[in-house]
Amino acid sequence: MRRGVRLALDIGDARIGVASSDPHGILATPVETVHRGPGDLDRIAALAAELEAVEIVVGLPRSLSGGEGPAAVKIRETAELVRAKVQAGNADTAVRLVDERFTTVTAERMLRERGKKGSKRRAVVDQAAAVVILQHALDLERETGNPPGRPL
Repeated sequence: MRRGVRLALDIGDARIGVASSDPHGILATPVETVHRGPGDLDRIAALAAELEAVEIVVGLPRSLSGGEGPAAVKIRETAELVRAKVQAGNADTAVRLVDERFTTVTAERMLRERGKKGSKRRAVVDQAAAVVILQHALDLERETGNPPGRPL
């Protein structure tokens, strides 16, 4: 398992959920929800620098058949902007795309089971989805010995 903090992003139209791992790549935890709009990528870059992230994992929505639709195109474009912004501060920070099928559904169910209701759940579901994305990526790397997903 590679050492270093990883960030995960669950990119939506209104919000970006952010999660991070410990330096050993064992556990993903929520960080914050960044509202989309002016300064959102600056905040992501600041978090990457603050946490000394070695990698950013971006959830890529795919269809059940594994194909990519219009949402995936938008995520790829935003991930490229994230990569450019983050690498301007640290060229060594990698950005990878990983399959995020069912992460929001999983996060919603997890929060509902923990008693989070309505607006409180909506406020943290993006962070929870980022945690699911990152934990899956960490577990996959631990199992296979290979970095998850595909590099940008």
